[in-house]
Amino acid sequence: MTDTRTDARTDTPGDVPPHLTRLTFHGPLSETRATALVRRLAAAKPSTVLDIGCGWGEFMLRVLDAVPQANGVGVDLREEDLARGRRDATARGLADRAEFVAESALGTTRGPVDLVLCLGAGQALSTAEPPLHTDEALKELRRLVADGGRALFGEGFWQRTPTPAELSGMWPGASAGEHYDLARLVDTAVAAGFRPEWIETANLDEWEEFESGYQADTEVWLATHPAHPLAAETRDRLDRHRARWLTYRGVLGYAYLTLVPAA
Repeated sequence: MTDTRTDARTDTPGDVPPHLTRLTFHGPLSETRATALVRRLAAAKPSTVLDIGCGWGEFMLRVLDAVPQANGVGVDLREEDLARGRRDATARGLADRAEFVAESALGTTRGPVDLVLCLGAGQALSTAEPPLHTDEALKELRRLVADGGRALFGEGFWQRTPTPAELSGMWPGASAGEHYDLARLVDTAVAAGFRPEWIETANLDEWEEFESGYQADTEVWLATHPAHPLAAETRDRLDRHRARWLTYRGVLGYAYLTLVPAA
């Protein structure tokens, strides 16, 4: 899915609509699943972690907290998110082991590392059009992860082929060829040089918590600021996004693939 979402805003409360303050993770990920994923990845005892398209790096910080010997670098282009990540790292006593860098991940030379995280950011590793960006992203992940390490790849997939009517109600330019189904997605990871240690997918509760949390703070602001100069455009943006996600609800899936580099 093409991500056209904006950054978290840090302006004075009430001055502009708040955004993303209700989200822990920038994706459909529950506390239960996050805990299990961190436990599984920590068992491999990584000492170096690279988070591609890290946002505010919540998941990376949890890995670092679980693996005291590990150091991590998160790369992203959104300075607002990176600043949030730095604040969170400082608050949790991880600032000396977590670095947040504003740079492109395309062609990065920051590997090989023991653990690569790429959650919903495959497009940051490729210039190819969907769905081939997924193939290239997985090849890049294989280049970036050390032998014996792990990669965690989060990517969308079609749970079923969307109808033309559904596609017309999704994001601009949505097409049935934009994503693979789950089987093809896993096969693509294998072709890139991985073996799948664990295959899991976000459930509907996770999707609804994410999508509702994505807009909740702004919806509350709009309800209490109906005459604000930004109210009309905010209302339009919220209504368009809600209509889109209620269209792809149950059609677009999200996979978490824990991948082991093949010898």
